[in-house]
Amino acid sequence: METTKAYVITGPTSGIGYATALELAKYGTVILVGRNRDKLDQVQKTIEERGQKALSVVCDISDIKKVRSAAEQIVALKLPITGMLNNAGIMSSKAAKNVQGWDMTFATNHLGAFAFTEALSPHLPDGANVVFIASAIEDPERKPAKIMGMRGGRYISIEASTRGEWKEGGSKMAGIDAYATSKQCILAATMALARESKRLHFNAVEPGITRGTSLGGESTNSVVRFIFGHLMAIIPPFSHYSSTPEKSARVIARVLMDETGQTGIYFDEKGNPMQGSELSRDPKFQDRVVAETRGLLQKV
Repeated sequence: METTKAYVITGPTSGIGYATALELAKYGTVILVGRNRDKLDQVQKTIEERGQKALSVVCDISDIKKVRSAAEQIVALKLPITGMLNNAGIMSSKAAKNVQGWDMTFATNHLGAFAFTEALSPHLPDGANVVFIASAIEDPERKPAKIMGMRGGRYISIEASTRGEWKEGGSKMAGIDAYATSKQCILAATMALARESKRLHFNAVEPGITRGTSLGGESTNSVVRFIFGHLMAIIPPFSHYSSTPEKSARVIARVLMDETGQTGIYFDEKGNPMQGSELSRDPKFQDRVVAETRGLLQKV
């Protein structure tokens, strides 16, 4: 398969991931990574019907062993991967465990994304872009989140997070502390990796309050899904941060295809640099998250 560029994307079968997969397919081969073979086949078919190229790799991002196996399959394709998007994410209101026995939300949003990146990074060409989907919900001072009664990331340690334990005083909405903490960790890790790597570029994108996404699908609290999926996109002050999967896809694709070498930047829903929480910006916290995550993943 001849192509000048290839892009890896996790969670490409719905919402922002689906829109971004279609956007990226205009510029190169898209490697679709997701847990549902039928849905992956459907996205691949849609892309190929447009005369573009896609390949599918079945992988549950919450399962670290499958993540590493998927990375090996992708390396074996020998494609020139210039961009990698860690998009797969869930916001589950029901506490669930992955196969390693870890909190499912934390395993999917942080540990799986981190493990996938660590497994693929050594095989990416110099100058490749790695992008993580973050969320401003991690910031306890973020106005819309505060109004909703959210308290930001509730990090104790990586080990505590795997057990589904969060710092006291968090949100009363089920699943929000797990989601906010997982997103705070992956944002902090993005910044640590950007400082650590001289070869690759690591950035994060906050896609805004986006209608048409199904974070966690059926496991998401229906009230939360309605609030995030519809209400917040149209009511001030939330509407200031609203976006659509298609708009988000264009912003993400721009960051993924950037050739200026920008790294360690957190982009908002309009593609402008933004600030994460005070904690996520602390280099000591960033390094601690990465060190503890690596320590845990080495045991798998």
